[in-house]
Amino acid sequence: MNAPEAVDIIEAARPAARRSRQARVAWGDHVVTVGGDAPVRVQSMTNTDTVDVIGTAIQCKELAVAGSELVRITVNTPEAAEAVPHIREQLDRMGIAVPLIGDFHYNGHRLLTDFPAMAQALSKYRINPGNVGKGEKRDRQFAMMVEAAAKYDKVERIGVYWGSLDQELLVELMDQNARRPQPLDAKQVMYQALVQSALTSADVARELGLNPDNIIISCKVSGVQDLISVYRALARRCEYALHLGLTEAGMGTKGTVASATALGVLLQEGIGDTIRVSLTPQPGEARTQEVVVAMEILQSLGLRSFNPSVTACPGCGRTTSTTFQELTQQIDDFLRAQMPVWKSKYPGVETMKVAVMGCIVNGPGESKHADIGISLPGTGEAPAAPVYIDGVKAMTLRGEGIAQEFHKIVESYIERRFGTATAAH
Repeated sequence: MNAPEAVDIIEAARPAARRSRQARVAWGDHVVTVGGDAPVRVQSMTNTDTVDVIGTAIQCKELAVAGSELVRITVNTPEAAEAVPHIREQLDRMGIAVPLIGDFHYNGHRLLTDFPAMAQALSKYRINPGNVGKGEKRDRQFAMMVEAAAKYDKVERIGVYWGSLDQELLVELMDQNARRPQPLDAKQVMYQALVQSALTSADVARELGLNPDNIIISCKVSGVQDLISVYRALARRCEYALHLGLTEAGMGTKGTVASATALGVLLQEGIGDTIRVSLTPQPGEARTQEVVVAMEILQSLGLRSFNPSVTACPGCGRTTSTTFQELTQQIDDFLRAQMPVWKSKYPGVETMKVAVMGCIVNGPGESKHADIGISLPGTGEAPAAPVYIDGVKAMTLRGEGIAQEFHKIVESYIERRFGTATAAH
């Protein structure tokens, strides 16, 4: 064979950088920075009745423990507003300092005025300009919400949503478009309305005295291409921190794939400072699944590391045994379950890579690339499983207890490698 021609060095792909303003979403001494040079943050939202103080506090804790750095709760009635300080107190008693975001629609101006304890217990307000009234009433009610944020030095997310877009603005832009020599497509006008609503509302908030660093913007839509188009336009026109989320993404595989596709494209372009994956939970599925997916998106892009990653082959005719599938599941579940404790006990463990492979074809090579890996015997192969540690073959496991032995080896490796970081402190 002839030697291949030399090729240019291929530069490693990496997300673009977008410099945005930095907001500080805080509760007490616990501060979550958003934007600027801060990492992209994971956000989630409860689906409990906020009036249920204990139930809501428990779900907030579950979401925070799963990895959500900000948790949004619905504040839609006086009873819900009254419950918020008690939810905050419950979380504080449990040692959960996660900042809470109040989700306001229609009557937020009144609730923030009538329930000052609620306004102070929240760390951030989410306001939808399309749901604060019309005309002079809209301006007055929006101003009341902004003034509350300024008074208590809270971050405000101006969250425009295409399902409740300001109709007066949309009609005005449609009329302007109709007078163009070459009118734009109706969808393009809708994009313009979303972006203009968000930026105009931000300008008004600043005029009313809100610190521009305390403004975060979102323009939520439910179509992948729509979301990408809107956020590209938004990123070009402002320096505010941006919250990303494909609203009403759906359930299961559909919601996961759609969210990962849309958010992945934008994050790779450096667009986005917080994300939420709006999954409809499947029957019996934990609310925390949306947090898991959001974390996986960021980790897959190399933007953050939350949990040790487990590489496993998909299986083929050479791997008719389910041993490697079962071991992969065991190791993955074990690592995720231990992370709340390991975060402080073993600093850096979240960057660890584990490989559980099913046969000799790619098993040894993939295992060498991982921090620790095992290549299980495929169909017809000798019943032996070489284990590689830091790229070097360390041992070969045999017999019926391969899975249990490898589990112990992983634990021992973590303690030996990452435990020294704790001891050094």
